Amino acid sequence: MKNLKTILAAALTLVFLTACSDCKTTDTMKENNTLETLKTRRAIRQYQDRMPEKALLDQVLEAGTYAPTGRGKQAPIIMAVTNKEVRDRLSQLNAQVMGTDKDPFYGAPVVLVVLANRDMPTYLYDGSLVMGNLMNAAHALGLGSCWIHRAKEVFDMPEGLQMLKDWGIEGNYEGIGNCIIGYTEGELPEAAPRKADYIYWVD
Repeated sequence: MKNLKTILAAALTLVFLTACSDCKTTDTMKENNTLETLKTRRAIRQYQDRMPEKALLDQVLEAGTYAPTGRGKQAPIIMAVTNKEVRDRLSQLNAQVMGTDKDPFYGAPVVLVVLANRDMPTYLYDGSLVMGNLMNAAHALGLGSCWIHRAKEVFDMPEGLQMLKDWGIEGNYEGIGNCIIGYTEGELPEAAPRKADYIYWVD
């Protein structure tokens, strides 16, 4: 009987250790999936003419709201523009700043405009982290994205300021970036080689 108890105890220990090992393997796989997403995301400049499903956009937007912010104050806001008329007007204003008549949004149907409250000392960094979350989440969900600049200039214009007023946005907000989103047309671009002096160890 003593030997039987010993054998049972050993068997249970083995099962427990195996289960823990499987948990670690699963966790590692999840971590690797995240790292793979970060490594394979690309700036997309060619989009299909179709609107992403709202359920996907909701997930991208939620990921944006979980970006770290200074003291957890959540200085940024995100304007999710899916209305084609508004999207096209934003494109025109952006092109005007750039001095061109081409579409700076590369035909992407969705523009997620990130703004942040200038009254917060970390507003620029906070908004930039939101932009990063949006782009990485989009890639994880099979969507393409790209950071398009000149949101600051557009929303400092009288027309940009009027847009914010029409949308019910009050406060000292600065445009941080436009995250364009849509389905990628064609293959993902190749990554540029990482520069040799990107990382310096201080041991």
